[in-house]
Amino acid sequence: MTAADHAAIRTLEAAIGETRSAIARSVPQIWPANLWLRLGLRCESVLKRQMVSGRSTLQLVFACALLAPLGGCGSETPRAAEQPNARPQRAAQAPVVLPSEVAAAYSARGHRPFWIVDGAISPDAHAFVRRLETAGSEGLDPSRYGLEEIRAALADAGSDRLALARADLLLTRAWSRYLGDLHRPVRGMRYIDEEIAPAQIDPGAVLAAGDPASAVRQNPLYEALRTAAVAWSAANPDAAARERRLVAANLERARAIPAQKGRYLIVDTGSARLWMVDGDKVEGPMPVIVGRSDMQTPAISGLIRHITLNPYWNVPPDLAQTRARRVLREGTGFLIRERIEILSDWGDRPRVLNLSEVDWRAAAAGRTKLRMRQLPGGGNVMGAMKFMMPNELGIYLHDFPDKSLFARADRRISSGCVRVEDAPRLAAWLFGGQAPQPKGNAPEQEVDLPEPVPVYITYLTILPAKGGGLAFQADPYRRDPSAPAATAAAVSKRGAGPRPSSGSASPRAAALRPSPAPTGSPRSG
Repeated sequence: MTAADHAAIRTLEAAIGETRSAIARSVPQIWPANLWLRLGLRCESVLKRQMVSGRSTLQLVFACALLAPLGGCGSETPRAAEQPNARPQRAAQAPVVLPSEVAAAYSARGHRPFWIVDGAISPDAHAFVRRLETAGSEGLDPSRYGLEEIRAALADAGSDRLALARADLLLTRAWSRYLGDLHRPVRGMRYIDEEIAPAQIDPGAVLAAGDPASAVRQNPLYEALRTAAVAWSAANPDAAARERRLVAANLERARAIPAQKGRYLIVDTGSARLWMVDGDKVEGPMPVIVGRSDMQTPAISGLIRHITLNPYWNVPPDLAQTRARRVLREGTGFLIRERIEILSDWGDRPRVLNLSEVDWRAAAAGRTKLRMRQLPGGGNVMGAMKFMMPNELGIYLHDFPDKSLFARADRRISSGCVRVEDAPRLAAWLFGGQAPQPKGNAPEQEVDLPEPVPVYITYLTILPAKGGGLAFQADPYRRDPSAPAATAAAVSKRGAGPRPSSGSASPRAAALRPSPAPTGSPRSG
């Protein structure tokens, strides 16, 4: 062996010695000495056989050494000696290898268990196991979590204290892996403000808080969609791989919205709906109008920092060119009726041009870019207010005067921004009860929110169905995994299936179930 191997031996022997000392200290108050000594000797044997394999051996030392002090998960009257009729010793089991930060969390709490209460497996532990059993419905890999080992340890935990301690370690290992899977980076969502992006999860820090079970719960949209996916999977065990990929893709998009306790908005451009979320309380859905298929509203998130009352509508350049062409056909009278003015430049203090000063032919041909805006009030496209989340894409939420459009089946008719059906209601929610009012008729009055509120704009083509299971929707933005057009129609006719038998969904999950989307309405320009 090399000098490094000899050094590793000395390190292992020291760790084993510390472990056996810990066993000796804890045994008199906890469990029979011979049980923990057998455990310690078993670990020692495994470590020495594995030692020459290199770096991974040091992790095994920590994992095995950790098992002994977990006697604190229960109590049993010490016995002087083994009983003659004691049941045979189980064959040696592989040590439970834990990530170093998880092992450190055990050590920091004096090796007290996380999933055992009053000497028995806690209800949270059983609920977590049920969640792991349906992880496949989330598009995750259940084989990563060691469910068979966990079930075996749970089956023996009632009569075997070693199995009880082992179950706690196995549950925590599975929890660490599942939590990591839930927080893998998600492609597609752009976070304008980094502080509202999903944070990198430190399992050790979560464990230190003492409530690992609550950490696996995600945002209300995800939890509602997950519950529906579990019901749908149970009702459709033979579902095609294409359908399962669709479900997994949508759940991944929903995971891009981090779980949080504060207030935030969720906008789904797939169903053209908005929800207002405050902790466990969900309001909505509110119909919205989003970008048409050739001017899609992007998957983006940012902070709404202020609202603008009496806003101008700054006409997009392509629409300004369209209006210039219309001037050549009809004259400038419609611009006056629509209260549109032309500005001299793109600076902060432009001059309002007389309509006769504009070279309409150059503008219609695209040789000149017009800065065109609509005055506040009347039929202004922005309505009474807009909700600003500063970003270079120019995406924001705003009011809209023609409320009849919100009753359409296909509400993907904007140029990319999000038009909200009830702007005063949204403003009142953002400001904690009462929407601010403009002071006079001055345009562009900015009012800061009491504190910025995140908005997450996602795109879902599958949502919880009102009667349970899943509602499959169209994919107008073509962001789903590719498939023949006929497949989407067939999927939409699949039965939603029954709800899970474990009881009714939570109020926040129920609030996120959409009404069935109407179909068949033509798309407008």
